[in-house]
Amino acid sequence: MMLKANKVLRTALSALALSIGAAPVAALAQNAAPAGAPPLGWFKTCDKQDDSDVCAVQNVILSQNGQLITAVGLITVEGKVNRKILQVSVPSARLIQPGVMMQIDGGKGQKLDYVLCIPDRCTAEIPLTDPMIASLKKGSEVVFTSVNFRRAPNPIKVPLTGFTGAFDGAPISQSQLAESQRSLQESMQKKAEEARKKLEDAQNAAKTGN
Repeated sequence: MMLKANKVLRTALSALALSIGAAPVAALAQNAAPAGAPPLGWFKTCDKQDDSDVCAVQNVILSQNGQLITAVGLITVEGKVNRKILQVSVPSARLIQPGVMMQIDGGKGQKLDYVLCIPDRCTAEIPLTDPMIASLKKGSEVVFTSVNFRRAPNPIKVPLTGFTGAFDGAPISQSQLAESQRSLQESMQKKAEEARKKLEDAQNAAKTGN
């Protein structure tokens, strides 16, 4: 049973890792969401793995160039295997011992220990409990703080707006998620092109003295 549980959980975590590496579904890009797209920020996906149902409530925050800032996943496995974990991924080059500190609305911090580091990210996790879920539902923001190799804390605030709806609501389909990712990517590319053109225009104006 333990081997089967580990297999299902690895599958769930692999799906979460794929969503992190996909096109930006990020709080930074929420304003660019097209009409009719699934709600961004917090969203839920579900899948069937062996004899278990696997659901992940996620929030993935990327920089404008697509680099990972923070990814949060609340993973629930139900069926022959039952397990709940909270997983947080941050950029690599972190100090391992401090782990990732989680604070909801400035309350008491809770440490998440790292379980895996790969070239582009480090991932920490902790068992997901009912009191933790209740606190997230009541809260307005959660802060995840990691410590980089220069020993500088790197706190990232994640708004909890929409968390309850995503956690308690129906999951979005893979096709909806893919369409939202595609639309967001196009929108961000357009904004990047507009910013590049504004910079070029400003440089040309400076050269001509206009």
